[in-house]
Amino acid sequence: MDRRQFIKNAGLTAAFGNIDISGFPSPAKDKLINVVSTDSNFEREKLARPFGFKGGYLTELWQVASKMQSAEGRSAIGLCTQSVLYGDADLFTRYSENGGNALMYALTDKILALVKKTPFRDPIELLEKILPRVAEEGKQITGKDDLNVNFVYNALISVDNAAWLLYAAENGYKTFDAMTPAPYKKALSHRNDKIAIMYQVPYKMTPEDLTRAAEQGFYVFKIKGGFPGSQSEMLEGDMAKLTEVHTALKNFRTPHTANGKLIYTLDPNARYEKKETLARYLDHAKKIGAFDQMLLIEEPFVETNNEDVRDLGVRMVADESVHVEADAIKRFEQGYGGLALKGIAKSLSLSMRMAKLAYERDQPCLCADLTVNPILIDWNKNLAARLKPFPGIGAGLMETNGDMNYRDWKRMEGYHPRNGASWTQRRDGVFELNDDFYKASGGIFEPSVHYQEMFAPRV
Repeated sequence: MDRRQFIKNAGLTAAFGNIDISGFPSPAKDKLINVVSTDSNFEREKLARPFGFKGGYLTELWQVASKMQSAEGRSAIGLCTQSVLYGDADLFTRYSENGGNALMYALTDKILALVKKTPFRDPIELLEKILPRVAEEGKQITGKDDLNVNFVYNALISVDNAAWLLYAAENGYKTFDAMTPAPYKKALSHRNDKIAIMYQVPYKMTPEDLTRAAEQGFYVFKIKGGFPGSQSEMLEGDMAKLTEVHTALKNFRTPHTANGKLIYTLDPNARYEKKETLARYLDHAKKIGAFDQMLLIEEPFVETNNEDVRDLGVRMVADESVHVEADAIKRFEQGYGGLALKGIAKSLSLSMRMAKLAYERDQPCLCADLTVNPILIDWNKNLAARLKPFPGIGAGLMETNGDMNYRDWKRMEGYHPRNGASWTQRRDGVFELNDDFYKASGGIFEPSVHYQEMFAPRV
């Protein structure tokens, strides 16, 4: 069976479209890497309160670690935060929360077995080689023939990160810039000295919490939309939340914007079925005076919605519906004005490819979160730091919300090898980046004692 037929059988035809899937050749100097042994482990981290989006709620997130060792004797550990609700909201409702997490973890173990059979020169090549088979394995494990590809990508994260670290070790690359393959360097060549933090506003956040965040200097507020229920119930809930947010924040001012006003973004996580429903939401925003403060809307519609969005008057940014380049191109043709990169949810490998595509089409990118752990924040930050400043912000743009959602965040911060570094701290709504951040690549190449200890020899 040839690769194109394999992709079709794996249900990835829509994702891959008609683009060239022959891979991206690596520089000849990069070594061929053979992985000879793998291992994995996970920890369950409780959330401080139920976390709602996509019409559902999470109570905990599994932190997965994957280890690879090459034939040369070098090893690397990659991390992942699993989010079944993000990956496939329909599957999330079919199983218990732990049951869904167990399925995703089982897929990660299958991926590691595939990696041992797949020599590669860089992780982007590895992803291209194994993705069709991984998608098929995911369907078999979950029993879901229409499994969302984002579930598959999420299961790949720890493997992809371990592959990048092993690739860097095998080839002597010491920094994020050095290990970025040549075709992607231009797209990731900027050096932001600041990254604006998108402060997440979940369904149940109180006005008091919003006021406190604004007093701490946060000025970009990412409002979670897509309330549970029918489309009419969702719209009612989303409009009520926007009113609550705007009432709490409309009188605050910030030095970070040209007009001094705070910025709102909306993330319905693909819950709106029709453009006319979103238009009603935007009419409400205009009515209450919030519309002019809306910078963008992330992935408003269900994935099958192909309506043109140019007439809505707000920048639309594609997220969940973009699995490969063909999907992004389609969204650009429909009037979307940017991409949300999820290096910590869809893999660094895919995010590099998407960043290159957006750069070539002069489309901006932001980096969205998955409520990841502190080390993965800096994997995501390495992307956000190197993207062109986002329009209307004048800096990189990145969401991070783990500190407000995990019960034991302070303990988790202690697992970061560079915990306490200035660039890990949130100050007045931004991450301030300096030469140390770029030299250290956010600490991602440095070992974490905690995650190393997860692979202590068995006795």
